[in-house]
Amino acid sequence: MSSTPPSFPAALRPELHEALAQLGFEVPTAIQQAAVPAILDGRDVVGRAQTGSGKTAAFGLGLLHALTDEHVPQALVLCPTRELAEQVKGELRRLAKRMANTRVVSLCGGRSFRDQRLALEQGCQVVVGTPGRVAEHLRRETLDPSALRHLVLDEADRMLDMGFVEEVQGIVTQCPEGRQTLLFSATFPGPIRELSAQVQRDAVTVEVAEQVAPAALAEEVLFGEPRDRKRLVLRVLAARRPEAALLFCETRDDCDDLASFLTGRGATALALHGGLEQRERDDVLLQFANGSARLLVATNVAARGLDIEGLPAVLVTELSGEPQSHLHRVGRAGRAGVAGWAVSLVCGPAEEGRLAAIEAFLGHPLPRGTLPGDDDDVRYLQPAFRTVLLLSGRKDKLRKGDVLGALVKDGEVPAESIGRIDLGEKTCAVAVASERAGQALRFLQRARVKKKRVRAVLLGSGA
Repeated sequence: MSSTPPSFPAALRPELHEALAQLGFEVPTAIQQAAVPAILDGRDVVGRAQTGSGKTAAFGLGLLHALTDEHVPQALVLCPTRELAEQVKGELRRLAKRMANTRVVSLCGGRSFRDQRLALEQGCQVVVGTPGRVAEHLRRETLDPSALRHLVLDEADRMLDMGFVEEVQGIVTQCPEGRQTLLFSATFPGPIRELSAQVQRDAVTVEVAEQVAPAALAEEVLFGEPRDRKRLVLRVLAARRPEAALLFCETRDDCDDLASFLTGRGATALALHGGLEQRERDDVLLQFANGSARLLVATNVAARGLDIEGLPAVLVTELSGEPQSHLHRVGRAGRAGVAGWAVSLVCGPAEEGRLAAIEAFLGHPLPRGTLPGDDDDVRYLQPAFRTVLLLSGRKDKLRKGDVLGALVKDGEVPAESIGRIDLGEKTCAVAVASERAGQALRFLQRARVKKKRVRAVLLGSGA
């Protein structure tokens, strides 16, 4: 006798059911099954869930369901990083696509404060932001929290790890006492339990299993000498030949050094870390997401909160001293049942000690792998695309179809040479086959799109 598959609550407003159907969300994930009914009932919720488990939709559906037509901030979502805040904003907008006149505004550092103030003055129902910038808007009284009915602390453990505890506590004190508070965290250390006790009332706790299933993720460790670390990275990539990979380093300098080394050996690798300006980080993520770079070398800023779809491989070049951080790193591959692999390099006694701590945290040993052969040719990792960035976007009433039509019809760029198009508020990134990128750039620099001149640049090596 077959059981009926779970479904989203019938009580959700019809517009949300329509959006879920359009987005292909047929069956809720485990965290959605557990959390959404409690949120709809108005309960405070503590949710333990990893990145990639569907938690954004879990709290997003609850927030959007309760919104009124009044254009005042009714829900506030705090995130530890700018990247996660942008991901959450995008997901909420997708879920609200059938809800007329619903506005979501992000408040993050590295963006124009003036533009954010103007966006708030124009009215919105949902605010997504990082603690520092949200606190600044509250201090300057450009954000009015008096009508807030929902507060979400997303990846709360990461916020505390990054030293945002005072900002978070200060923000909470300015929110109405009768609000609903939702706290999501990958781990439940003592400070998180204390925070929950301070900001929530009679919270219901929901937990789901780690999102990395053994069947979906093949993980192993390889042992080597510190002096051979870079060569071992080359050998792993050459032997396993992933279509794309995320490589983790411990420091910003290590990221820059390894990215430069790999690019010098024929691959195209980009570094991502906190030392980059926000615009630089955005450009790096665009290029990796659209296939203009196949290797991303990152610090822990990329371990959580980045929505990197279909990532087949993670290579940890140096083990972290924090066992939980290791779990988040390898969890970037093999998500949502998609097969992936994660290889961690252990070079020297200090890293052997870190490995022991990680295995004690996991409760089981990690499989030992066999060193790959001597082949270190990674030239196959040259990407098929380059990114042409137009400095115009939705605010200029630009549409993806406008750009595609101009390139194909007037620029004579074959349609099959154009890949992913990412349209933002002020920019539009177009992935163009490497051999056609120069042609596309020259056309855009001298032509018009929708009868308007646009500025365009070529991102990446040799731009």
